[in-house]
Formats: sequence, structure tokens, C-alpha cells
Amino acid sequence: MMNLQVMKKKRYLEIFKKVCQLPGYYQKFKAFTLIELMVVIVILGILAAFVVPRISKRPEDARVIKAKVEISSIGQALELYYLDTGMYPTTDQGLSALVERPGTGDIPANWREGGYLSKRKAPVDPWGNPYVYISPGFQNEDYDLYSLGKDGGEGGEGYDADITNWE
Repeated sequence: MMNLQVMKKKRYLEIFKKVCQLPGYYQKFKAFTLIELMVVIVILGILAAFVVPRISKRPEDARVIKAKVEISSIGQALELYYLDTGMYPTTDQGLSALVERPGTGDIPANWREGGYLSKRKAPVDPWGNPYVYISPGFQNEDYDLYSLGKDGGEGGEGYDADITNWE
């Protein structure tokens, strides 16, 4: 009985060796070594060290660009308001005069129903602060329109700088 088991084991070993010698057998079971994986992880880490700082500044750049575009489109809405009414909204009326008929100061007779801005609310800059509107302006004859930037205060540099319609 013992001989039979030994013979079976020998037979299984012979079959296993023949299967292992078949072309492509070991290719099915190939894997990455730990060193190969470590090299890839180090390379990814190095790439991340260079890429992440550049990407992290992009949201602030996008906010500055958005503020410039919004100032331009608000300026166009102010020009349409002027063409319809013959005047710009006063500082007291503010930019809300572009959304709803002014109730104070010189009330325009030809104010367009539906307003001059599509959002139906007074615009705020990308940082959540209201745009500053002054009419007549100090920098421009008709009006000054600007965002106070990221810090929400006058002046500043970089992302904190004011974004204006005169520069």
C-alpha cells in the first residue's frame, strides 16, 4: 500500500515537472518584485513634489481670471443700462440697480424689465465679497468697478491685489 502512494506521488511530480516546462507557464505567474514597486513609488513621489505645488496655485489664478471676466461683463451691463436710461446707477443704488428697478435717487423711466444681469441678483466676486461700485468714479469719469481681491481689503499684492476696471 505504501508503495502505491509513493508511486502516485512520483507520478504527480513527473507530470508537474512536464507542465512547468511548457512554454509560457512561468509567464502566467510573473509579478513585480518589491524593489521594482519601490522604484515606481519613489518616481511617483518625485513627480508629485513638482506637480502639486503648481496645481495648488491654479484655483487662485482661476478666481482672479473669473473676477476680471465678471468685471468686464458687469461693465457691459452698465453700458446697456446707460443706453436705456441715459445715466449710470448712482453709488447708493449700486449694482443691484442692474437686477431690480432702483427705488432711490434718480429712478430711470426706461429701465428694462428683467434687469441687465442674467443671475437676477447683485454680483459678488469669486471670494464672496460684493464688487465695489462708485459712480461717478475716481479713476474713470463714469464709474469705478473693482473687486478687493482675496483678502477683501484695499490694495494688496498678488492674489490680495484689487482687480479693477481701469487697469
